[in-house]
Amino acid sequence: MSLEIKVPPVGESITEVVLSRWIKNDGDVVEMDEVIAELESDKATFELTAEQAGTLKTIAAEGDTLAIGAVVCKIEDGGAAASPKSEVESPKSDAQAPAAVAEAPKAQDSAASKDSYATGTPSPAAGKILAEKGIEASAVKGTGVDGRITKDDAVKAEAGKKAEAPKASAPVVAAAPAGSRGERREKMSPLRRTVAKRLVAVKNETAMLTTFNEVNMKPIMDLRGKYKDQFKEKFGVGLGFMSFFTKAVTEALKDFPAVNGRIEGEELVYNDFADISIAVSAPKGLVVPVIRNAESMTLAQIEKSVLELALKARDSKLTIEEMTGGTFTITNGGVFGSMMSTPIINAPQSAILGMHNIVERPVAEKGEVVIRPMMYVALSYDHRIIDGRESVGFLVRVKQLLEDPARLLLGV
Repeated sequence: MSLEIKVPPVGESITEVVLSRWIKNDGDVVEMDEVIAELESDKATFELTAEQAGTLKTIAAEGDTLAIGAVVCKIEDGGAAASPKSEVESPKSDAQAPAAVAEAPKAQDSAASKDSYATGTPSPAAGKILAEKGIEASAVKGTGVDGRITKDDAVKAEAGKKAEAPKASAPVVAAAPAGSRGERREKMSPLRRTVAKRLVAVKNETAMLTTFNEVNMKPIMDLRGKYKDQFKEKFGVGLGFMSFFTKAVTEALKDFPAVNGRIEGEELVYNDFADISIAVSAPKGLVVPVIRNAESMTLAQIEKSVLELALKARDSKLTIEEMTGGTFTITNGGVFGSMMSTPIINAPQSAILGMHNIVERPVAEKGEVVIRPMMYVALSYDHRIIDGRESVGFLVRVKQLLEDPARLLLGV
């Protein structure tokens, strides 16, 4: 008796998955609840487990797109692995091989030697013509007695040479460029297909606009330099920039609730909590896990959450619940060296904050030019729900909190 293993329901909005990898092979003996394959949806990667012990019989192949409920494999009763397919073939005997290679008749050899161009001897008149035109006698076939080259043969040979001359002067085809010119094609993953559709939809369905500002990072860098060792010793995690930005965003959202809202049909929805989505670059593409109720968390709690989600993203262990429901997104292109960019809104949210690299630049402070570590920040927002005053005010508030970190602790 065999048991069919089907694609399980993995989320309300997911109708199909891709069989990304077989962990066990066809014919392997598997145990109950042992992981046998990995399924990839447009949001996360899932493990497929054996529902009974037995011998695995694969049905779907790696890369196949499967609907929810489709049969992936079967598990047959019994612990013995399936016997390998018989590979016994009837050996080919020498007797069955073709007999000997057909030999050319000797008559052909004699005919070939009889027509040989090298046996012709030119007549005196023919020899003179051939010598003047630089034609070898061996290259001319004689039609005279016993293959003798006649004057007519020499004239015809001269005409043949002239007819071939234009071919030599034909333009030479350009040589192919050096180096490889190969290309490869691969099927888009469900995650990449979904990202592509969502990005185009956001551009087409929202009134997206971006406002920019710059932040003097020296106060935060000085604070980190002073307390980073004590912070890590006490909380077991490093003090990074993301916790400061997350905390600043949650405080600014309290003053500008429209930035934390969204449009649903003909209604505006405002949230009194801040679920901050953090864009993370994972091996299979960009994912956006969510830190729930970030407004009530300390810097240490935010750092621990960011680290935990980043590790899960790297190992493709994020669940759908961990990647849905955010109200505002932060993305950091600065880790890749980006100086300035226009981030695209993470729908159905209405705004996203883009961080960039830190560069020392000359700035004016109290009438003097000084060198400071500066970062450009960008806020992309949906102008249908967020006005220019709110977007600019929000970004200025974030700048103020970052340039005076004490405000983050005092809430002023």
